[in-house]
Amino acid sequence: MIRTGVDIGGSGIKAGLVDTGTGELVSERLRVATPAGRDPAGIAGVVRDLVGQLGGEGTVGLGMPAVVTNGQARTAANIDQSWIGTDAATLFTDATGRSCLVANDADVAGVAEMAHGAGKGRAGVVLLLTLGTGIGSALFVDGRLVPNTELGHIEVRGKEGERRAAASVRDAKHLSWADWAARLDEYIDTVERLVWPDLIILGGGVTKQPDKFVPMLNSRAPIAVARFRNNAGIIGAALLAATADADDAAPPKARPRRAAPAPKRGSHAKG
Repeated sequence: MIRTGVDIGGSGIKAGLVDTGTGELVSERLRVATPAGRDPAGIAGVVRDLVGQLGGEGTVGLGMPAVVTNGQARTAANIDQSWIGTDAATLFTDATGRSCLVANDADVAGVAEMAHGAGKGRAGVVLLLTLGTGIGSALFVDGRLVPNTELGHIEVRGKEGERRAAASVRDAKHLSWADWAARLDEYIDTVERLVWPDLIILGGGVTKQPDKFVPMLNSRAPIAVARFRNNAGIIGAALLAATADADDAAPPKARPRRAAPAPKRGSHAKG
């Protein structure tokens, strides 16, 4: 099944067509800078244009940097605060003319890695951390997603963890790889003491250079680098869209017939 996936980030919006059976992109990956205001109208316009360029059919899956419940944005990280309370699913459906499914961006990246990437076949507790403008998190227990964990916002040294250890912090503060790895290591240690993962997967564009920092990390759990890296959000969003379409197409389950109740002890059936 080919579906459209869109990954909305604080600095860029990426989209592509995905073969959901393999997790591979079957189109060019399109990328447009996130509009300066990062507001709903501006981002919806970019998504409309990207989906229109790609074509395709069926539901469009989108990941965005927010807690999302029932299609509604509940928080806004690295996007405008006017997103809070916005019915994002309806907004993008109206903009694109296609049914849209919206979820947290780290969650959709995790879905991609668990289905076809570094977490495939892994049981136990798996934690994915996306290192970019902020830090996103996706938590899985025996392959089942615990949505909207938002562990990038836990406190480390009096600040949100992502404000100390996101990949963007290394660039903004001109940190060496060693200095940034020390910050990331401290953040990961804090998270590990909360959720005790059996595997940690690191994703985001910075993982194109894993040798620069991964060997300097000292986590209890083994660390794997995400297979799909910066494409994970596109792929996971498309996978969720395909799942939604498959569920809609499935025939309703027949209700099991109830057996007739047994007569109460001491009662007499009427003939």
